[in-house]
Amino acid sequence: MSVLRRCKGAVLDIGCGPGRLVSALRARGHLVLGIDINHAAVARTADTGGAALCRSVFERLPGEGLWNTALLMDGNIGIGGDPAALLVRIGSLVSPRGGLLLVEAAAHDIHERLHVQFDDGRGRLGVPFPWARVGVAALRRTAAATGWQPGAHWSVGDRRFLELKRSAGSRAAHTRREG
Repeated sequence: MSVLRRCKGAVLDIGCGPGRLVSALRARGHLVLGIDINHAAVARTADTGGAALCRSVFERLPGEGLWNTALLMDGNIGIGGDPAALLVRIGSLVSPRGGLLLVEAAAHDIHERLHVQFDDGRGRLGVPFPWARVGVAALRRTAAATGWQPGAHWSVGDRRFLELKRSAGSRAAHTRREG
């Protein structure tokens, strides 16, 4: 709830999973879109009445440059294994005039890039993919280097959150990833 209360305007939930935040934000009156690369998660979001696309954040998305708030919850700052590249990409998705990004950071001070695999619960592993884990201190440094202004930092239990804001003059605010 502490994250939901900070959302402003139209919200893009990056790595939405089964859509719990999409549903909660919709119930609060927000225009909200979830994106996830997992077909089952996107279907589950849609089944609850939420809008979701099965797409990577690095693919073309509706409303690029117009979203008021973007979310990276549940460790999703790790998407793609390169937090700096992810933050630059999100900078092209949110409004260059005051866009907001709410990020859940690792609970401890860490900044690592690695390859991970999903376990299907029966001992079979999926294909390795790049991921990252970033704590608050490293996230503040990476954010500042990519055109974001670190704002409020708060905790709920053992979960750590950081608010990042776009500024109109930011170089990264106008950078688009081609492809």
